[in-house]
Amino acid sequence: MKRSSDELKRRWYVLHTKSRFENVVRDNLEGKRLEAFLPKMTVVSKRKDRRAMIKAPVFPGYVFVRTDLDPREHVEILKTTGAVRLIGVQTGPVPVPEAQIESIRIMTAADAPIHTGDRFRPGQQIMVMSGPFAGVTGSFVRHGAAGRVVVYIQVLGRFAAVEVEEDEVEIFPDKPF
Repeated sequence: MKRSSDELKRRWYVLHTKSRFENVVRDNLEGKRLEAFLPKMTVVSKRKDRRAMIKAPVFPGYVFVRTDLDPREHVEILKTTGAVRLIGVQTGPVPVPEAQIESIRIMTAADAPIHTGDRFRPGQQIMVMSGPFAGVTGSFVRHGAAGRVVVYIQVLGRFAAVEVEEDEVEIFPDKPF
């Protein structure tokens, strides 16, 4: 069966990796002469004994790989040490638009703070567990400054919002507020 030229077009795909294997996967893919992209950002190390600025993946557990999904190349990608699977749907891997990859390249090249997060969804019910606002319950609004979240509380038709450390907050999905 002959594949159409559209099927042979090289596109970017998301490759799920084992935890903390992003660099290994990227290096091994490049060693196989495959184009790989691991976007990184500068963050403060979370080690308790010292604070240092380090480069960490923007999307932990994921590497972008450019491929035409030729069966032999697809198998080589999946045989890469630390690779888990290409992200997709039942019918196969789903490509990432070139414009999104270019946007990520621009963001990471600027070396400015990048705010990421998928732990909370807007409107999700949360509670502050520690810190000066411990016990406050409300809704997640958005991510604030690096490592912080905004919690919204509505009472008597008015609202108040506070910004707290993300690690001080827990999700309470079954709790009505």
